[in-house]
Amino acid sequence: MPSISRRLNHFTESIIRHMTRLSDECGAINLSQGFPDFNPPEELMDAAQRAGREGPHQYAVTWGAPNFRAALARKQTRFMGIPINPDTNIVITCGSTEAMMVAMMTVCNPGEKVIIFSPFYENYGADTILSGAEPIYVPLHPPDFLFDPDELRNAFLQRPKALVLCNPSNPSGKVFTHEELEYIAGLALEYDTFVITDEVYEHIIFKPHEHCYIATLPGMFERTLSCSSLSKTYSITGWRLGYVIAAPDIINGARKVHDFLTVGAAAPLQEAAVTALNFPDSYYETLRAEYTERRNMMLKYMDRIGLLYTQPQGAYYILVNISEFGWKSDMEFCEWMTREIGVAAVPGSSFFHEPVNNLIRLHFAKRIETIEEAGKRLCRLKERV
Repeated sequence: MPSISRRLNHFTESIIRHMTRLSDECGAINLSQGFPDFNPPEELMDAAQRAGREGPHQYAVTWGAPNFRAALARKQTRFMGIPINPDTNIVITCGSTEAMMVAMMTVCNPGEKVIIFSPFYENYGADTILSGAEPIYVPLHPPDFLFDPDELRNAFLQRPKALVLCNPSNPSGKVFTHEELEYIAGLALEYDTFVITDEVYEHIIFKPHEHCYIATLPGMFERTLSCSSLSKTYSITGWRLGYVIAAPDIINGARKVHDFLTVGAAAPLQEAAVTALNFPDSYYETLRAEYTERRNMMLKYMDRIGLLYTQPQGAYYILVNISEFGWKSDMEFCEWMTREIGVAAVPGSSFFHEPVNNLIRLHFAKRIETIEEAGKRLCRLKERV
């Protein structure tokens, strides 16, 4: 029998999905895979019910239904502060996962290099390899997850085709400052490099931090592929509605890649989601306040237990230091904690290119009562120190 692709030898199955399966088997509280345990807004669920009955039920335009693209363009123009044309700057994808793969395959040729900050969401390395490209990992140094300007410049000296930027960052919760983004943009312009962003947490930012879109910096819109989705902002991770925003020549290529990857996102869900894209600014202010409350409650339990952690500036994850428990394998610790404590986390090693085994990732996109129950269970860890 012929062998399968050698590319698959360079990455494993998703550790996050593995931990979710184990959590389900054990009846644990799943703080590993980042999805809410609460419903989307009522208005959005009502819109989904209408679309389910009235349609559309057939293919939408491959790169996105016109009314969905128009609503998205209005919303992103408002928040990004630059004009977004629904007909020339947008392609709608099946979630941001496909958006990132579309972006990678649009700009990268086999053998070219891509810079990825470490720690990183596990898909980025796999996307690069599946595209036939080669990742260059640049560390974000804990505890503040800052990059060394010299290390980043040395990576650019290898003439990469693209840089992947997750902002706010999963898993660290880092929000890149305007000054950091200006430095990255300067290198991208100097070395003629694309920037592929993952900005799915753009509206989950904790004061005093603010999100800046690198595409809005001088000279950057022409070389930035801004990827995001509706999943986190509207608590609809199962709807799989994502998008790429970029300059017209890039979008023309991205539409071709997207068409042959998935044809198109679900038509009735696009119809329903127009309701969410038309929400007023007060929705996003409330979203920030509610996630701030959840973050603070989770951090309160970390303090009560006495665990060291990095306070997230954005997104809804916390990296927690488990060194004091003495485990050599963070994977084994997470599996043990799922079975014995009843809370599932993700081993930090799945996010780092460097040999890091002393961190785990917990998420707090849960109801307050779920966070309280998880916190009570985690307090039992004190007995193990």
